[in-house]
Amino acid sequence: MIAGVGILLIAAVAGIERGEVTFRPTEAEAKVPERFRLSEAKFGFEIEERRTTPRYSVSAIRFPSPVVTPDPENNTVHAEYFRPTGEGKRAAVVVLHILGADFALSRYFAARLADRGVAALFVKLPYYGERRGNDPSKRFLSSDLDRSVTAMGQGVCDVRRAAAWLASREEIDPRRLGVTGISLGGIVSSIAASVDPTLNRAALLLAGGGLGEVLWEMPEAAKYRALWVASGRTKADLIAMTAPFDPLTYAEGLRGKRILMMAGTVDEVIPPAAATALWEKAGKPPIRWMECGHYSAAGFLLPAMREAVEFFAEGVAR
Repeated sequence: MIAGVGILLIAAVAGIERGEVTFRPTEAEAKVPERFRLSEAKFGFEIEERRTTPRYSVSAIRFPSPVVTPDPENNTVHAEYFRPTGEGKRAAVVVLHILGADFALSRYFAARLADRGVAALFVKLPYYGERRGNDPSKRFLSSDLDRSVTAMGQGVCDVRRAAAWLASREEIDPRRLGVTGISLGGIVSSIAASVDPTLNRAALLLAGGGLGEVLWEMPEAAKYRALWVASGRTKADLIAMTAPFDPLTYAEGLRGKRILMMAGTVDEVIPPAAATALWEKAGKPPIRWMECGHYSAAGFLLPAMREAVEFFAEGVAR
């Protein structure tokens, strides 16, 4: 069952269109874990066209996050909408980025989806891009791990609202909504697809479960781990704190959905055991093992993204 959504175009001023979406949860919302549950709400949005190509247009999108944090800049979700040209209802995918941002990679992924007739909404996660404001210390992953796990939950809720925005569009088929991401984006995508009744397909690249273990071992977190230990807290404390935001906590929700996983056989950030754990909990969906590590995966990402694009474009006429 699809959540009830409606869209009202309010005004178009200086190239910026403003509208309003009404989100009406279905009965399925009661099964969504409380921390990710969305209430009936109206939310405004702005859309500003940036460029057009023969196959798609690109517009900047802004709408309020359903989660309010103490940081005002972070409470507006910034996204880029890649809308295929042509008539008819389109499948749509929310595209998420990696921990190191690399927005160009996500834009490339979104553009290739649009090339194949699949609408793509590239969403910037909490504390990235415009959402960071002027304080460089406010990051998704930082020494403030409490803020980091809150950002994880906010990111999932932002994806859910992004899916609701897509479902409200007249050019989108709300029965064909998906989400995809690489690394951090894949982890957030896995949770969003697990808990959101409307997201019925996902491509999870270099993602896995056991978030506390991953954060404890990943090279980028070394300085934060040292601060964590210095504060008197342990690895067990970290695992307990991150459990509510661990893909494994919700992965059974992926069963019965169309899922594609891709993982590295020698991944030093998301170890094969972490990917395998998520794969097993998700019901053993199709998985593609790449002979690479997390950082050496760069040489494998183009063919991996092509495969993911075809996965989402299944049934779309060329």
